[in-house]
Amino acid sequence: MKIFYPRNHYNQAYRGQVFPLLKPFIKGVGFTDAQRKAVYGVSEADFSIVDSMDACQVVVLPMSWNYYVKTKQIDLAYQLIEEAKQSGKKVWSLNSGDFGVTLKSFNNVIVFRQGGYLSNNQTGHEGYPSFIHDYLTKKELHDDFLINTYNKEPVVGFCGQTNASKLEALKEMTKQVLRNLRSQMGLSPSEPQQVLSTSYLRASLLKQLEANTSVDCRFIKRRQYRAGVKENKETHNTTTEFYNNILDSQYVLCVRGAGNFSVRFYETLIMGRIPLYVHTDGFLPLSDVIDWKEHVVWVDYKDRHDIDKILLDFHQKLDQNSLIALFKKNRTLWEDQLTLSGFFNTQKGKV
Repeated sequence: MKIFYPRNHYNQAYRGQVFPLLKPFIKGVGFTDAQRKAVYGVSEADFSIVDSMDACQVVVLPMSWNYYVKTKQIDLAYQLIEEAKQSGKKVWSLNSGDFGVTLKSFNNVIVFRQGGYLSNNQTGHEGYPSFIHDYLTKKELHDDFLINTYNKEPVVGFCGQTNASKLEALKEMTKQVLRNLRSQMGLSPSEPQQVLSTSYLRASLLKQLEANTSVDCRFIKRRQYRAGVKENKETHNTTTEFYNNILDSQYVLCVRGAGNFSVRFYETLIMGRIPLYVHTDGFLPLSDVIDWKEHVVWVDYKDRHDIDKILLDFHQKLDQNSLIALFKKNRTLWEDQLTLSGFFNTQKGKV
């Protein structure tokens, strides 16, 4: 696939805001395609950068919408979109961060995002996955991820931040109300969010599961995100503990954080496990291609008080063979469609 992006938009100081597919191609001198394939999983055989809009199949807005807003260059983004429209080209763009920024509507623009709400019915907005390293391969756990025995009690894991304090929940919701007011008054570019204490939501869901003696709960509850670890996160023992918790489980509770999405959702699929997914009106990637209810235990937010019953009903329809088959199916789904190469190769077929 041939891609065009205007090189003068790129700002190295904001590399974290670069469109994900461009990162493997915007590299220093001497970075080879073999290295690109090894590090990012994509190569010039999949995607090539061309120098003119006329020669491309899709135009990419190089930086996130958040960047253009923050640096007061939104007109630069609008200009590119108009040029692409005149050339009959689609534009791929990124709305990043927990909340995303408020955008105009364009008929020729796809806005990839993780946060946000489906019910807002925003033209061209689609979910995209968290692109994270393959822990299973890194730790050579390909044989271990299938070592799991079906039993009557579903084994549910969770390792993460949770807080059952109603006072802390009130504080969290008050902050969100104030952020929403700033958004509505035009003082902040961030989109308004549902007023909700996510740490309290997690705590209440864990409590609901623990109250059912037919559910085998394996929970590690933290008072802080990543147990307060801020440096060398990937090599810290809390990361090993986190992934071991997933590996030792059959299902993993996946519910939104500050933004309306869950990175844990993708970490669970990487490890070949089954997300116990609480749907809070958020985006999931490739929802027009993937039947997500074939891969997860789906719990609508309005049904969250029955999460244990929904889980048990799902689990009782499985046996040893179908459980392991679903493990394999979820791992394969991540490899084929939720990695950087898999996701954008699937997107190619939609252009």
